[in-house]
Amino acid sequence: MECMAVKRNERAFDHARDLIAVGKYVIDDRDAWSEHQPSARQENDYIERHGIAEYARWHLGIDDEVDENRKGRYKFPYGDFQDVHRCGLLAAESRAGQRKYYDIELAVAHLHGMLEALRMSAVTPDRP
Repeated sequence: MECMAVKRNERAFDHARDLIAVGKYVIDDRDAWSEHQPSARQENDYIERHGIAEYARWHLGIDDEVDENRKGRYKFPYGDFQDVHRCGLLAAESRAGQRKYYDIELAVAHLHGMLEALRMSAVTPDRP
């Protein structure tokens, strides 16, 4: 029986929301995450430069059953250590839904909604 204790990472949710608010996001295609997702080497370099706590802020889920100093503790990445990626949010939303992590799925849906609102406001010019 597999029962992971994955819960929403509030610090990561706040970080993503703040990044979106200041324009640090990429509106990309749903299937672009495989290309935009950081590689294991990029993850390791980021941890070496910034520490595991900063790495954790880029993941919307935390697995309580894994040691806090291990990369495997942090689930549902949403960006490339610079920007929030729409494709990363969509991938996280889909996986969270499949695994029934509803709190994470709702958080991702909120962030995705923020991006969609920004995308629509950029497409639809203001009318007097």
